[in-house]
Amino acid sequence: MGAKILNGKELAAELRREIAEKSDALMAENGVQPGLGVILVGADPASASYVTAKEKACAAAGMYSEDVRLPEETSEAEVLEVVGRMNRNPKIHGILVQLPLPQHISESRVINAIDPAKDVDGFTPVNIGRMIIGEPCFLPCTPHGVIQMLLKAGVETAGSHAVVVGRSNIVGKPVAQLLMRKAEGGNATVTVCHTATKKLADFTRQADILIVAAGRPETVTGDMIKPGAVVIDVGVNRVPDATKTKGYRLTGDVDFESAQESAALITPVPGGVGPMTITMLLHNTLESAERAAKH
Repeated sequence: MGAKILNGKELAAELRREIAEKSDALMAENGVQPGLGVILVGADPASASYVTAKEKACAAAGMYSEDVRLPEETSEAEVLEVVGRMNRNPKIHGILVQLPLPQHISESRVINAIDPAKDVDGFTPVNIGRMIIGEPCFLPCTPHGVIQMLLKAGVETAGSHAVVVGRSNIVGKPVAQLLMRKAEGGNATVTVCHTATKKLADFTRQADILIVAAGRPETVTGDMIKPGAVVIDVGVNRVPDATKTKGYRLTGDVDFESAQESAALITPVPGGVGPMTITMLLHNTLESAERAAKH
């Protein structure tokens, strides 16, 4: 019997309906419409597609969206000026800078320029620091989405052994921190594996909850998974496939076919973690607007 599918698309749709209702209520009661400012530098197709998806999600949630698209050759100073303008704009409650930025622009300088009160991606050092010590903050969207998926599926994290494959600042490190924190969806014992880990399978086979954000297609196979484990696949990779119309197929960091024979619960790619990332971005933007309405 194969694993049960944890459908992120369905869960995201449910949460977005709730966000839209709260967004409408905030506008009706306080005259505040949640606003998201998005900055895209360059013409990377994947980034452009992602930004467009965020714009559509904002519109569906009754939110204001301001999209600034800049050419590849835009200077760092010009990007910082746009960030500063959004920091000062009361209609903007959340700022998102689409990564990666062109090589001549320092990502850290641009991210650090965002007002932490509008850092709805949860990437500034202030919000990361608050997350680590357990203070209220904006949680990074993809890790937050992973935790919400576990909670909604009724997965018991407390006392479980969670193994995270990947140590990026965007997913691996923050999701490990969230799983460790003394809170709902936390209290797990966490092991973090990475490119220097020897005998990766020795660790993944111990996991009650396995979260894979390695950035490499099909890094984890079914024989590396403990029977009955919960598997969350964060990866999205384009693998060449001549049989497909676009010349490629999408696959995760987990070999889905073999993994579902071992796992009890597994996320698909696409349709798993991906839809939750934008959903948690909307959640954070709404939260920021609610805070602004109180002042």
